Amino acid sequence: QVQLVESGGGLVQAGGSLRLSCTVSGGTLRTYTVGWFRQAPGKEREFVAAITWGGARSYYADSVKGRFTVSRDNAKNSVYLQMNTLKSEDTAVYYCAASAYFDSGTYYRENRRYPYWGQGTQVTVSS
Repeated sequence: QVQLVESGGGLVQAGGSLRLSCTVSGGTLRTYTVGWFRQAPGKEREFVAAITWGGARSYYADSVKGRFTVSRDNAKNSVYLQMNTLKSEDTAVYYCAASAYFDSGTYYRENRRYPYWGQGTQVTVSS
């Protein structure tokens, strides 16, 4: 059973940076696409970024493109989300999720394609 744990959240001023980590226990992330999602109070959970199992492809929401970078280290069973130039609108609980599903479309943006989720880590950006 794949279990995911996020870490690295916290309080940061606008313009600052944070690096989130997602580490698996009870299994391996090696063959999974890993996505990052976020949910702000009163809003639906939204896609942020994803990286395929081999790290060959990464995808980003338009709102974070150029500011966030997703990477992975399969040897450490970990995926990272480097967040730079943070804005107040980035404030949310951030979740990582893992999926063995793949198709040629935009599956990586869909919550329902991810059966495994972490508990989330809070990111608060003060303006």
